[in-house]
This record gives sequence, C-alpha cells and structure tokens, in this order.
Amino acid sequence: MKIGWIKIRKLLKKLLKNKKVTLSTILGAALFVFFFFFIVRDIPSPTKLGSPSVPQATQIFDRNGKLLYSIYTSKNQTFIPLATIPKHMQQATISIEDRSFYKHGALDIKGILRAAYSIVVRKELQGGSTLTQQLVKTSLLSPERTVARKIKEVLLAFATEAIYPKSKIIEMYLNQVPYGGTAYGVEAAAQTYFGKSAKELTLGQSALLAGLPEAPTTYSPFGAHPELSRRRQEEVLKAMYEEGYITRDEQQKALKEKVELQKVSNNIKAPHFVLYIKDLLTEKYGQKAVEEGGLRVTTSLDLELQEYAQASVSAEVSKLRGYNVSNAAATIANPKTGEILAMVGSKDYFDTSIDGNVNIALARRQPGSSIKPINYAVGLMEGYTAATPFIDNKICFPNIAQPPYCPVNYDEKFHGVVQVRFALANSINIPAVKMLKLNGVNAMIATASAMGINTFTEKDRYGLSLTLGGGEVTMLDMTTAFSVFANSGYRVNLHPILKVIDSKGKILENYKPLASPIFGAKVLPESVSFIISNILSDNNARAEAFGTNSPLRIGNYPVAVKTGTTNDFRDNWTIGYTPSYVVAVWVGNNNNRPMSGLVSGITGAAPIWHSLMAHLVEGDSAQPFQRPPNVIQKSVCSVSGLLPPKEGCSTRFEYFIAGTEPKTAEKGKEKVLIDKNTNTLAQPGQTENVEEREMQLIKDALGDTYCVGCSHPDEAAPTPTPG
Repeated sequence: MKIGWIKIRKLLKKLLKNKKVTLSTILGAALFVFFFFFIVRDIPSPTKLGSPSVPQATQIFDRNGKLLYSIYTSKNQTFIPLATIPKHMQQATISIEDRSFYKHGALDIKGILRAAYSIVVRKELQGGSTLTQQLVKTSLLSPERTVARKIKEVLLAFATEAIYPKSKIIEMYLNQVPYGGTAYGVEAAAQTYFGKSAKELTLGQSALLAGLPEAPTTYSPFGAHPELSRRRQEEVLKAMYEEGYITRDEQQKALKEKVELQKVSNNIKAPHFVLYIKDLLTEKYGQKAVEEGGLRVTTSLDLELQEYAQASVSAEVSKLRGYNVSNAAATIANPKTGEILAMVGSKDYFDTSIDGNVNIALARRQPGSSIKPINYAVGLMEGYTAATPFIDNKICFPNIAQPPYCPVNYDEKFHGVVQVRFALANSINIPAVKMLKLNGVNAMIATASAMGINTFTEKDRYGLSLTLGGGEVTMLDMTTAFSVFANSGYRVNLHPILKVIDSKGKILENYKPLASPIFGAKVLPESVSFIISNILSDNNARAEAFGTNSPLRIGNYPVAVKTGTTNDFRDNWTIGYTPSYVVAVWVGNNNNRPMSGLVSGITGAAPIWHSLMAHLVEGDSAQPFQRPPNVIQKSVCSVSGLLPPKEGCSTRFEYFIAGTEPKTAEKGKEKVLIDKNTNTLAQPGQTENVEEREMQLIKDALGDTYCVGCSHPDEAAPTPTPG
C-alpha cells in the first residue's frame, strides 16, 4: 500500500507540473485512485459464490453461566440442481423478491424508482434490489451499510450477470440465501421447517419459505411472532397470482392449506425468552452477527427460577380446565435493575393446540382493573387522597354521537360511600371511572407512558373505560409500570441482557446496574408511590371483595398486589410487587375465547402469582414500603373521610401527602325530605307521602349526594369498616 501511494503521489506531481494537463484530467485521475484503492482493490470474485463461509455459533447463557441455547452452531446447506426445485418455489421467490428478474440485468431501474416512490410518497419501506444483488450481498459481502459496499454490490451484480445465465443465478440464490436458523438454501429450509425434501414442497409450503429470506428472524414461524409468517405467506401468494403464476383457485386452496411445521428440537431452554433475546440482538447487531458472529451473551434470566415458574404455570393451568382456560404466562423482574429473572410466554412452547410458541409476555392484551393504580396515582398527584369519598351509585356519562357510558361493578351492585383506599383495594369500578373523569383521560395516558406503557398511542380512541382496562398493554410494559411503584417513583426499563462478547473476546456491552444508587428517571413522587403501595398491600382494606385469607396474601409479608379481569372474561391478571420483585401473571386463551366461571381476580391468575411470589420471598425478612418524610398520618371519619367533629364519629387512620390532609370537620346531620314508603330521599318537587328528617348527607367530588341511613335498593349489603 505504501509503495502504491508513493507512485501515485509522484504521478500526481508530474500531472500538476505539466501545464497541458487539464483540471478535469487531474480530478479523473484522483477519482480513479479512490475507486481502485477503496472499491475495486479488495472486491471478492463472483466465482466464490459457490464457497460460502463457515459461521460461528452465538451462545446465550443465563445469569449463572448455564447455556440456554446455541444459535446456528453450523451452516446447514445442501446444494441441489434447479431441476429438483419445484417450479412454484422458484416462481414464489421471484414474485415476492424480484418480479422482473428475467426482464432486467444486474439492476432493475423500474424497481429502484418504485422503491423510491414508495419511500418518499407513501412513507413505506420497499426494497429495490434484484435477486442478483441480494445473492452477492448475502454470499460475498459484509452487512455494513456504506456507499463503498453498495458500489461493490452493484459491480459484483454486473459481473455475476455477465458470467452466469439467469437459471444459474436463481439456482445459486435458492441454494445459498439464509432461511433462518442453520438453514441456508431451500433444501435445508424444507428439511428444517417441514421434515421433507425441497422437491416435495407444496404450493403453501413454498410460499411460506419464499417469504423468509427478506427477514428470517422476523418472519420465522418458530420466532417470537409466528403470526407474521402467515401474513408474509399471504403476500407471496397474492404476488404469485398478480404475476399470473397461479390461478385464483390455486391461491385460495393454498391459503386454506394447513401447513404442518416440523417440531423444533426441544434442546432450547426458556424458548420464549431466548427468542426474545435473539430479536433484541438482531435489532442491535444485525442478523449476520447474531447468526454467524460467535457472540457470547449473558442474560439476566435465572434458569432455576425460570423452570420453577414454568412448572407452576403449567400445573395451575391444568387445574383451570373447567373454567375454559388453556393458557397462562408470567414474568418475574427485579424492579431496581430491570433484570428479567423469568419469562414464561405460555404453559408449553411446544403445544401447537394452543399456539404455545406465541409469547404472551410480548402480546397486547387488555389489563382489566390491574391498570387502576395508575389512574389513582394521577388522582393523588392532583390533590385527591386515599380518604377522598366517592358515591358508588348508578351513573351514566354522555358520549358524543354514541350511547352513554354506564359503568357497572363486578357484583352488579352499588356500595354507597366508598373512599379511595377501599375503592382501589376492592377494585370497585364506578369510583375508578369517577376518578378518571376528574383526572382526565390524557393525564392518565401521559402518566402511564411515563411509567413505561407504550401502547396507549391513539389518544382519541380511549374514553373513561381506560381505567377498567379499555386499552391494550403488554405484560412487559405492565411489569415496568409496577416497578415504578416498587422503586418509590423511579422508572427502570427492563434490561434482560447483561453482557455481550464477540468472537474475538471484545466486550460489546456490559450492564452494571449497581454502579449507581439511582438507576432510573423519577416519574412519580415518592409519596404517591408509597400510598399506592400501602393500599395494595392492605389485606384488611381488600377484605370485602377478597376475604382476609385469599391468594393475594403472602402470610404476613408486605406485598402489594392488584388483580384485573376484563368484562368479557378474555383476560385475567394478577400483578404484585415488593421492593425486590415484580411478578406479573396472565391467564386466558390465545384465541380470545372467553373463560367461564372466573368471577373475580383470585380465581385464575392469583394462585399462580401466589406460588411464584411465595417462592421468591421464602426465607427473606420482611421488606416494608418506606414512608417518605412528607407523608403524614391522620385520624379521619370512616364514612366522610373528614376530620372527626366534636360529637365524634367512627374513625380510622389514613396516610396523606402533607398539605392534602382534610382541613374541615365532618358536618352534622341536616334536615331533608324522605319518602316514607321507600325510606329514600324524596324526588325533587315531591310533596306527597314525605316527611322531614335529620340525616347525614355526603357529597363526592363530582357532586353526587348520598344519604347515610336512607334506603338504597341497588346497594350491596353493608360492609363493616376495616380497622
């Protein structure tokens, strides 16, 4: 290289001294030098297309060094002649990857223009590369995205088109491109996915395989989102029909064809988690580095805990068959560091009857009432308190151009005056809806987003039902959000990868969360987090709905927990936490079939949650939630939540953020008109059959009034006030 540069420099000096040499000549010479040394000099030969390099395995370990999975330990590749590859496999590939393959040369100018139009005008990503370009890029070049690499790709494509006929190029493509995993080439892919030779592929199977090379990890039927492989298959069949390769009847028949996948080897431990990690690695380092780069990845997973969680989920689901429940999922995390200690995506990854390979921890589901703590946290920040009373009565809220929204409680009854502590602890719906009406939907969405919920993206779509689970969430997002409460208001994002080392021993990333006393951003006041945690860990406060010895209780260990069941019985949740652990559990059916007989949050997910949390805290000393200095305790009236008057009232103690505690005493009784027949408040303007009595009236923040001591026909039975 040094000798080359010396010669070039001498040549340039001569050119500059020669007065007959024009500037364009000098620029042309400089361009030639650049082109030779930076583009052409180390360009590989197209004749190497038949000699693919040998990849190195990427190994994924748990936090204790136990191997979970080796990704692509060898390059499974078998070359077969084009004549043995079904015509519909060739046509499927051309239709989805390069429709004009037989009409253009190395480059497809029309394809490039179409891609540019799609990107600029439609804002949709679309590739413009030909099959020949893809072949040389995959087999001969590195995955770096640079101008130099793109120029090499184009030059090699022209050289390849000059050397080989189209039939040979499509043959090499089908034998060399990656189809996911260790499968390189269509023969290995057919064996991997279907357990058969490529020559035996059906139209439906060919369409599925043809869709994989663009993004094998994303579209893999064995990946984290297997439903995407089905959508991609539909795109391929549509393209084949549009190109005239198949008829409409053949397209429809292939769509209805049941594509039976060969069961993947079960030597993979924690498969849902491993595939989740693989997706994260691919997004960060690229597919080639993950599949062939020999990375050593240490994750946050605790394999022993993972296996315990998997066994607990499977055992409890078997007990729920009578409730029409076929599946469950669970996540365990360390809230302080964001480390995922266990991720159970289904009761059995290999159970095809329930789509067990779908990872429910990543799926969007409705959270039911488990979302309520976020709404009440907003209320506390707005100045409401755990003693704020709400009138739990029949109420409807107007909806523009829609029927009024009339929320109901789980027991289809009303409970009179209910303070926030008991409304949240017993998961009573109407007070929660009233709380959201006061807070505003946008305020709840903003706080949920700050706490880690990323799915409330269409603000205009949500109404007051949001606090009852009207918006979809993921289990991982809910785990992050509840970690904020556990962390006294600090958000710590989930961090499942601890260390990545490349094949040469270079450390690419190394997560050390304990290097700082504060690991995340503060998104909630410490006082708000404490009061929410105190309510959710108050076993007496939730006794009305759950009893005093429910699965939500872990002995006398202080654990905050919230249940949630959607009103259509398709999702059932229990999410709870201590300062050291967050455990989220879901039960239901992947196909959204409603469950039956699950009348409360403690019937489905709670027993699994109890098993996991009890196992985690076994032998540990109690970790109470620490009260901040600005949280004070006051004695308040058990009904009104106000200060006790001189004549006294039934009282209880409550926590308040300093400055929000009640300043006035409870009013005494006042004269009101009562219907003598019904013992209810007289209707406005009613004059017959009424009498004047002295009764206590309670008014809530929305202006609804309640008569203490009057009859309320729709109410549930009176509830003793917890101590």
